[in-house]
Amino acid sequence: MIGFVVGAALLVVCTLLLLLRPWRRPPADTGASTREVNAGIYREQLADLDRDLAAGTLAEADHAQARADLQRRLLDDTGAGTTPGEPRAGAAPARRTTALLIAFVMPILAGSMYAWLGQPAALDERARQGVSQGEVEKMVAGLAARLAAKPDDPKGWAVLGRSYRVMGRMQDAANAFGRVGPELDRDPSLLAEYADVLGAVANGNLEGRPLELVGRALKIDPDNGLALALAAAAAFNRKDMVQAGLHWERLLKILPPDSDDAKWVAGQLAQIRSAPGAAPVTTTAAASAAAPGTPATDNGAAIRGRVSLAPALAAQALPTDTVFVFARAAEGPRMPLAVQRARVSDLPLDFKLDDSLAVSPGFKLSGATEVRIEARISRSGSATPAPGDLIGVGPVVKPGARELTILIDQTRP
Repeated sequence: MIGFVVGAALLVVCTLLLLLRPWRRPPADTGASTREVNAGIYREQLADLDRDLAAGTLAEADHAQARADLQRRLLDDTGAGTTPGEPRAGAAPARRTTALLIAFVMPILAGSMYAWLGQPAALDERARQGVSQGEVEKMVAGLAARLAAKPDDPKGWAVLGRSYRVMGRMQDAANAFGRVGPELDRDPSLLAEYADVLGAVANGNLEGRPLELVGRALKIDPDNGLALALAAAAAFNRKDMVQAGLHWERLLKILPPDSDDAKWVAGQLAQIRSAPGAAPVTTTAAASAAAPGTPATDNGAAIRGRVSLAPALAAQALPTDTVFVFARAAEGPRMPLAVQRARVSDLPLDFKLDDSLAVSPGFKLSGATEVRIEARISRSGSATPAPGDLIGVGPVVKPGARELTILIDQTRP
């Protein structure tokens, strides 16, 4: 912001120097030159009168009268000006007034126009960086408190549910979506997001209520992207590859052709179509079915690292509490792509997440573009997040990342 102000000030100064240049010095006196020109004109006119008299075309009385008139006019013109070199009265004060007006009015006018038409807030570094995570959580908490006092606000509940979903608080998101009311059935995007949240709460299981919500969303909008993705995942989970392929094909048509999602869906369809005997199953699924218990290879997509518990929270966990280390897609469905279980007594824990730890056959770590690694300690041992759980959030990485460090240093509200 300081650099902008200094640069703008320099530009204003340069502009003022150019504008004030004509007003800084008095203009050259033109009185003497004007009198000389007038005298020359009168001399020529007198010479013409003398020639006319000599030629006999002008009477002597007329010549005398005309000559007297010219001499009087010459005296009047040359006597009316100022003395050569003497500045005209009032010229200097007028120049100073004009210069002062330009010097003061122009910066004020420019600043006022910028304040009116520009964006002064864009100069604030904090405004460009956006709000912090703490400020977001504070706003969400404020919305939750307002809805608790005045629950008759469908749009407010929808916003709260979506906020919790982005924050990863799936059970809270499910509770909020459940309070939306009749408005839910008119919004396919809300229905799909609610289904996604319920599936995440159920550890990736979309059967039952989640799939019912997906069906209602697709009935309203057959091209809803999230609903199609969830419907394809549910079909894949129950080994209905034909239905999964149909949903993926429709989803592929509405995705940007060069997007990572489109490439992933195209890959799934290619695996279905290239399966032996044109059987509608993916290569990975067919291999798993043919050789149960065979560990899936990670194809270089395994993510390795170490998770540890912050000393400040050590007293809040028992050695027998369950530790979940999981990866979820940075964007898209919130269900985990891979989950590893351990106990607090195992911490610090060297973890490895790969396709053999996939929650759903249709969503694997190797098929993701970017994932976020998280860790959670649950005293109840449940996969469903709960208040009081200890959590740690790692970075967004690509499959195959190594030497990650996850620190469990927060308590879930």
